[in-house]
Amino acid sequence: MAKWEYATVPLLVHATKQILDTWGEDGWELVQVVPNGNNAEQLVAYFKREKQA
Repeated sequence: MAKWEYATVPLLVHATKQILDTWGEDGWELVQVVPNGNNAEQLVAYFKREKQA
């Protein structure tokens, strides 16, 4: 059975692609992007990747 680790990352609007690419290169899969609290302009990305034994 796979075991997962998770990360939450604030996304900067002017650097979204660079941030997502960097995490993807490290093996993280983007799960979801949601607004951070009441400010829809501030986004948080949720990532997961399989834990290494």
